[in-house]
Amino acid sequence: MSVALEAATASLANEPLHSRVDALIDAKLPGRQVAALADDAEFLRRVFLDFVGRIPTVTETREFFKDAAADKRPKLIDKLLASDEYAIRMADLMHVTLMERRGEHPEWIAYLRESFKQNKPWDVMAREIISPDPKNEQTRASAFFLSKRLEHYGQNAIDYPILTRDVGRLFLGMDLQCAQCHDHLFIKDYKQDDFQGLYIAFVNTELRNDSKFPAVSEKLMTKKIEFQSVFNPEKKSIGPRVPGRPEIAIPEFAKGEEYLEPPDKKTKEPGRPKFSPLEQLAQQIAAADNTQFAKSIANRLWFIAMGRGLVHPLDLHHSDNPPSHPELLDLLAGELTAHKFDLKWMLRELALTRTYQRSGVLPSGAKEPLPEYFAVALEKPLSAEQLFASVTTAVGTKPAETIKTKFVKAFANPPMEPEGAFAPSLRAALFLMNDAELLKLLDAQPENLLTRLKALDSPAGVADEIYVSVLSRSPSAEEITEIAEQLKIAGNRREAVLKQLVWALLASSEFCLNH
Repeated sequence: MSVALEAATASLANEPLHSRVDALIDAKLPGRQVAALADDAEFLRRVFLDFVGRIPTVTETREFFKDAAADKRPKLIDKLLASDEYAIRMADLMHVTLMERRGEHPEWIAYLRESFKQNKPWDVMAREIISPDPKNEQTRASAFFLSKRLEHYGQNAIDYPILTRDVGRLFLGMDLQCAQCHDHLFIKDYKQDDFQGLYIAFVNTELRNDSKFPAVSEKLMTKKIEFQSVFNPEKKSIGPRVPGRPEIAIPEFAKGEEYLEPPDKKTKEPGRPKFSPLEQLAQQIAAADNTQFAKSIANRLWFIAMGRGLVHPLDLHHSDNPPSHPELLDLLAGELTAHKFDLKWMLRELALTRTYQRSGVLPSGAKEPLPEYFAVALEKPLSAEQLFASVTTAVGTKPAETIKTKFVKAFANPPMEPEGAFAPSLRAALFLMNDAELLKLLDAQPENLLTRLKALDSPAGVADEIYVSVLSRSPSAEEITEIAEQLKIAGNRREAVLKQLVWALLASSEFCLNH
């Protein structure tokens, strides 16, 4: 640890987490130009998008601008985190993160929303997802994570290797895919034993077809899995094992005593073995002393707030890809564990940091720093769900249910592709330009944006209402002039021009990014 880091750590040992976070970030910034704090408009839009998944309404924006209280930012953070919209936003975010657009199920979405509404600890959620309990009506839909991956697609075999890989990626931050058939060729930390120790549990799992809700079952496991490297003919075997932890012994049972609940031939309900590899893995993965589990979720929360992981990519934690700020990741993982994996608490602390509240604009003439220094706010792409909610908030029109599905189809990544980078596409552009239902949202309706604009005579008033409603900021002098010129030549096409101006801002990169 450098002298600067030691000083930062020692001087703030008893300070709140957000102060310690800033100290560790600042310790690597001397000599580098750093963005100032974001103004109210930039902060307001950012925190709304991050924590409730939409831009603020025009009323919420104007009220925040008028508020002169020194503590209005912490108060707003607390208000958003306490809202029902927070649970919806986090459910949307975690659904996309965990399922990667493979599909959805209403009970699964309800499970996620209720979990975030209760502020359920992440380790509890992880255990429920990896080892779902079909007897618990409140949590049984957590099985969708496994059950969707256990479906047959055409004539293809069930992709157990991908299921194994996804558990490693999403819960441990380790992409073990290339360690299935041999030790990873390029990452010395990832061994074939790591992959096979997880794989034995998931290949032992089956999709249940006897229930209307998502459900899986486990076969009896009586022996270890055998495997060998494609580079070495020596045969090896392993039982269930979480990377970095001891192998779990497979117990022996007398014949007829293997089940807690034997299979029911009449109902075709599968049995429940006394030894559950899934349960054992879930307990080991989400154990309080599994620092890899804690670091993985801490890194993902940092990514959600800051737009880039301390370890980046998020699923490549290993010694040759160290964190940009190792002491900071250790601190976040330790504090998250000490606070019993309270995600809301951690997000609040991150939002209170100066690092989170930096502007996305550097001082004039400053050289763009490397993103891993977090000297300037990084742009984050809006998800399809955030775009849908933000468009409807901006125009003030209640949408038809079908439009959200269209937004997802137009803006989301293909199934099984993580979402994290801004990637404009022709499909999305054509949707914005031509979809009749979307364009109808811009039409004048009672109290919506276009109706308010039609009632304004002043070009400056029109410009202010458009920019505050759509971009959550006041227009510049140049933007006011541009709108005045457009309205001057509009003639009897004024309503159509107003609609086009709103559309132009909704289709802009500024609207599609969280700055």
